[in-house]
Amino acid sequence: MKIGITGSLSSGKSSVAKILSKNKKVLFSADKEVKNLYLKNHFRKKLIKKFKIKKRDIKKEIKSKILNEEIKLKELGKIIHPLVRKKMREFSKKNKNKKTLLFEIPLLIESKLMNYFDFIILVTAPYKLRLKRYIKKGGDKSMFKILDKAQISSKKKIKFCDCLIVNNRTKLILKRKVNSIIK
Repeated sequence: MKIGITGSLSSGKSSVAKILSKNKKVLFSADKEVKNLYLKNHFRKKLIKKFKIKKRDIKKEIKSKILNEEIKLKELGKIIHPLVRKKMREFSKKNKNKKTLLFEIPLLIESKLMNYFDFIILVTAPYKLRLKRYIKKGGDKSMFKILDKAQISSKKKIKFCDCLIVNNRTKLILKRKVNSIIK
C-alpha cells in the first residue's frame, strides 16, 4: 500500500510521517530528496548555469532570487520535480516487498500524483500557526508567503484526499490523531 502525506507549508507533514513510519526506513521524503540534490555537483552546476548564480551559497542565492522575483518557483520546479519523481520511483522499486510505503510530498496534489497512491492524508493547520512554525525553524515571512501562495489551498486539496488531520494543537494530540488513523 502506498500512502501519500501532503499538506501546506509547516502544517506538520513531517511529524505525521514520522509518527506513521515509527522511524522505520519505509518513508520517502520529497523535502529530504531536494536537500540531497543541493549537495550534488551536477545539480548545483545546472542551477548555476540556468539562473546565473555565483558559486557561494547556492540555496541562499536561490531564495534571494525568488524573493526578488528573478526566479519563478515554476522554473525551479521544472528542474527539481523530475529528479524527485525519479527518486520516488527508485524508492518504490527498492521497497516493493514492503507491506506499506509512506511518501511525504508537499506538492502531491499540485504535481498531480494522486493516482500513484492508494491512500492520501492531508495535514492542515491555520495560516498563523504555520507561519509561526516556519519562522521558528529559521524561515522568513516573505518567503513563507511566496511558497504558501504557490500551493493549492487545503480547501481545494481535500477533495483529492482520503483523510484529513488538523494539526492545530500539541504533538501529543497530533500523535493521538495519527494513531486513531492507524487503528
